[in-house]
Amino acid sequence: MLGVMPTRDALRLAENRGLDLVEITPNAYPPVCKIMDYGKYKYEESIKAKQARKSQKVQKVKEIKFHPGTDTNDFNYKLGQIRGFLSSGCKVKLTLQYRGRENAHRELGEDVINRVLEQLQGECFVEQAPKTLGRILGALIGPPRKNGPKPKPSDPGAIKISVS
Repeated sequence: MLGVMPTRDALRLAENRGLDLVEITPNAYPPVCKIMDYGKYKYEESIKAKQARKSQKVQKVKEIKFHPGTDTNDFNYKLGQIRGFLSSGCKVKLTLQYRGRENAHRELGEDVINRVLEQLQGECFVEQAPKTLGRILGALIGPPRKNGPKPKPSDPGAIKISVS
């Protein structure tokens, strides 16, 4: 901490050290500035962002298609596929497409999707309830959520100010 000083003195001090004067909080009175190597700071921030993207887990969405006339054996096979996807941590999009005269009996399609959700009742979490969009009835399910304690954020009162 160098304290409160005129802008010209701060700029001169930064130039003497071969560093940059960077404004941290412009809305404060007086504005808070920091003497640092701005190029190095930007580089380190880009490295941190790259590491964050690298460690980020991408959620995959698999899709299983049904029709109102899906028979028992096909239904059970697709149910097994859904269970496999859920166990590997993927979300599953259930779609049921009506063709031709099937549009007249939409309740048959709703029964198929509801039957899937009944069979998987304890094994999945329904993220989007069955919803009709045009000729397609769709729902989104994911692996069951863990009800563990949430991590506490770090101490917000700890602030470190330094000259780099």
